[in-house]
Amino acid sequence: MQIRVGFEMAYRCPQPTPMILALSIHYSRASDLVRPDYLVSNPSVPVAAYRDLFGNWCSRLVAPAGHFVLSADALVNDSGMPDVVAPWATQTPVEHLPESTLVFLLGSRYCETDQLSEIAWQQFGSGPPGWARVQAICDFVHRHIEFGYQHARRTRSAMEAYNERRGVCRDFAHLAIAFCRCMNIPARYCTGYLGDYGTEPPYGTMDFAGWFEAFLGDRWYTFDARNNTPRVGRVLIARGRDACDVALASTFGPNTLESFRVWTDVTSKQ
Repeated sequence: MQIRVGFEMAYRCPQPTPMILALSIHYSRASDLVRPDYLVSNPSVPVAAYRDLFGNWCSRLVAPAGHFVLSADALVNDSGMPDVVAPWATQTPVEHLPESTLVFLLGSRYCETDQLSEIAWQQFGSGPPGWARVQAICDFVHRHIEFGYQHARRTRSAMEAYNERRGVCRDFAHLAIAFCRCMNIPARYCTGYLGDYGTEPPYGTMDFAGWFEAFLGDRWYTFDARNNTPRVGRVLIARGRDACDVALASTFGPNTLESFRVWTDVTSKQ
């Protein structure tokens, strides 16, 4: 199937304001792009692109004073298959993990493994390892946190989400990631597009989504503690240790986000 994805973000800046953006579709989906997600600005400004430490495509620019709009609109080929479910996937001992995964065992800005370790081992230590353990973590987080856009707070950490028992998709992901790391399973944060295709209405306001990947056996698998069911049509933008590494827009000066729209629509099915 083909999915149209994109966004429009309108800012008002009282002065020229440097910005770093992680809004480009991940390079792993480059061959699926029927229409690339070129970043468009109004008014037009020079844009420089680079890869960050995790391989994500990032952009940098200086927004002019006044009204400033960023947008992109892409068409993506997708298999139409749901997230892979692999209950046979085993947990790899730490000493045998690839070096590239080790950073995703450590605590990070929003995932306080030191504070959550005892809770994690009490809750999940007696269960089976591997896929079953990660699924048990997702089940617990899905039940433990109440979802609501009114609960959004960009400074909320995994420990705070555990204590407050409310949040949005990034909070579900952060708590599940922290628990996985406490149980010696590498886990990394993902942000991207995820539409409502294949789910029952009513549908909420479209937004960028947050989920996570856990390393089991010899590969990474997608998990989603917020929805806690395999979904169709994920379009990855960026991966990192947590949301701090993949902030959609980092601004270096005063500004107001005046409007924000995201779309993810299936346009055709084969």
